[in-house]
This record gives sequence, C-alpha cells and structure tokens, in this order.
Amino acid sequence: MSDNSIVKKVTTQTLQQMKKDGEKITMLTCYDYSTAKIIDQAGIDAILVGDSLGNTMLGYSTTLPVTVDDMITYGASVVRGVKRAFVVVDMPFGSYQGDPRLAVKNAVRIMKETGCQAVKIEGGREIEESYKSILSAGIPIVGHLGLTPQSVNKFGGYGLRAKGSEEAQILLENAQRLQEYGCFCVVLEKIPARLATEVTQTLSIPTIGIGAGNQCDGQVLVYQDMMGISDMAMPKFVRKYGNLGEYMAKAVSEYVSDVKSGGFPSEQESY
Repeated sequence: MSDNSIVKKVTTQTLQQMKKDGEKITMLTCYDYSTAKIIDQAGIDAILVGDSLGNTMLGYSTTLPVTVDDMITYGASVVRGVKRAFVVVDMPFGSYQGDPRLAVKNAVRIMKETGCQAVKIEGGREIEESYKSILSAGIPIVGHLGLTPQSVNKFGGYGLRAKGSEEAQILLENAQRLQEYGCFCVVLEKIPARLATEVTQTLSIPTIGIGAGNQCDGQVLVYQDMMGISDMAMPKFVRKYGNLGEYMAKAVSEYVSDVKSGGFPSEQESY
C-alpha cells in the first residue's frame, strides 16, 4: 500500500491541535452508512450521530423518545461507513441524568457496540457526577451547553439561550467546569455570538458552534437541514447548501411516470 492511500484518522488530539493551529473544525450530523461514506470522503472532520435522529429519521416531534438502542443502531451504521472522520454519538435523554452508574453503563455500551470515538451529553454542573464517572472510565466526552434540546420542557421551547448576563455567566462557568472535568470539546448551541467568542477564547479545548456565531473553533449543522431535505421551518443559523429534497422528489416522480407509461425498464435494461 502506498503512502498516498493511507487515510489518517482524526482523533481527539487532532481536533485539539486544530484549535491550537487556528484551523476550523467541520462537523455534520449523520445517521446511516451510505451518507457517512459520502461525507467522510468529502473531507468532513467530525460526524455527530445526534439524537436529532428522533426528528430526522424516526419522525418524533422531540428527541426525548430516543433510546440507547436507537443510538447504537444508527451509530454503528455510521461508524461502518467512516474511514477518516471522528465519530461522536449522543447519549439520549434519560441515559445519563441522575444516576452516574447508569451513565457509565450506557456510555460503555455505546462505545463498545458502535465503535465510536466519543459520546456527547448535555448539561453542566447539574450532572457533574455523570461527567466525572464517564470520564473516569476512559471515555472521551463532548459537552453541550446553551440550547439543550433534551431540556425542551424545562425551558419551554427552543429559543435563544444565555441572553441575560446572569445566564451568560453560568454558561461560561459551566464551560470552564467541563474543561476541568476532562471534556475534550464542547458544543455551544443557539447562544449570542459575543458569548460564544468569550467561551472560545477562555477555553483551551475546542468549541463547536451551532447558531453561536463564527468565532467558535468549529461548526456543526444537521445534515438534512443543510442539504435541503427537511421540510421543517429552518432557524436563521441554517445555510442550505443543496436542494436534495426537491431533487429526490423530481427523480421519484420521473420514475413513477416511466413505470406507469411502460418506459421503464427499456429493452436495454432488460435481460
């Protein structure tokens, strides 16, 4: 095998070095083998198997019904399609809050049964023991602060978080705590850009923004959103890079028409 054919895997150290070097980190969500192969080959640095699969793949109105088994099924599928990208799997609602021993058990299951390189959990000081217990088992963690979708009922919606000075200070303190616990990265979702910049400059670990301005160390978007597959109303931070939903509908419509008319399969497409 020639050196040109060797793919160098992205690791926690790679991502932390990218922050030091000022190189932006690219991340997308993904939930299946075929899509994982495509975006991995396109050069994405990291893939998040998000519990957003509850919305995008399972049709739930929130992420709350997603189970550990769901995350393992979809996470393992993604890992099988990836050669280079760093793969993170979300721990779903109820799998780590409240009981640190259960948190470790579920995190170990996710790591062992998916082959991913890290898990992601939402929250700060209120789940300190879960962070510490999972990290003590040698499992890398991506923290998640700001808008935390698993707490939608607590916050009463998906609005901008940390708008006020008090909440902003709490978020900054929580970000520092996550670094002290041993998290190697933190996602900042839907918070003021100025606050995200302050967090990014304060921490030595990378920040990944989604609706948090362009000064974070990296960015993440939901794949279906940025590719124009989702038919939901998009938040302002989403930029559409494609219209796959429209293209797919057109292709299926043409297929239906060709089959109905007898135009498919043709003589050349028959044995």
